Amino acid sequence: METYGGRRSQAERDAITVEIGYALCSALFAAAVLFGAVAGPALLFELPRAVELLLLRGGLVLAPLLFVARVVSVLVRFRREGAQPSQPGRTSPDS
Repeated sequence: METYGGRRSQAERDAITVEIGYALCSALFAAAVLFGAVAGPALLFELPRAVELLLLRGGLVLAPLLFVARVVSVLVRFRREGAQPSQPGRTSPDS
């Protein structure tokens, strides 16, 4: 996706937009599942107050961390994959 000072094509801009959307949606889903798995028992069952607080706070801390990690990992992987040569059938020496 490097154009060496030039402008990006519409296809490249579209690919970036789609990848950002995918990163955000998949991160939101993963964070929601993690929050549900960690804090869900505290919301569904009668547990001791200390355990409920621990589970809720754990979910509130871990879910945003997972969200950020997922977005960053998807976008870094997309940037790395865009560095492949444009000629079909050829790969870079390090792949």
